[in-house]
Amino acid sequence: MAMAMGRKQNVRLPPEVNRILYIKNLPYKITAEEMYDIFGKYGAIRQIRVGTTQETRGTAFVVYEDIFDAKNACDHLSGFNVCNRYLVVLYYQPNKAYKKLDQQKKQEDLDHMKQKYGLSTPEKK
Repeated sequence: MAMAMGRKQNVRLPPEVNRILYIKNLPYKITAEEMYDIFGKYGAIRQIRVGTTQETRGTAFVVYEDIFDAKNACDHLSGFNVCNRYLVVLYYQPNKAYKKLDQQKKQEDLDHMKQKYGLSTPEKK
């Protein structure tokens, strides 16, 4: 056990690797218990959140206790077949998740300022 722990500390992981996995292309009827069965094989899980709204159905977040368990799960479960659907397992990257929202908000703010000050830009042809 001490050998395994020492080996883990010497490994340098890529910057995008973290403890939170974002899973896409899940069957809509999958339960949290089934998610624990699939992802729990790779290490201790802190939390699983399965999407329930129209926009988030078929997606989930899995948070592992250890970053190496998350890396192992991502490596082994990406492309895994569940109910004739191939899972897409990615590392959660919050800066990319909010980038689209930030862009929309900036455009709304810009439109609001243009309207407030009576500015208009020529239409591009």
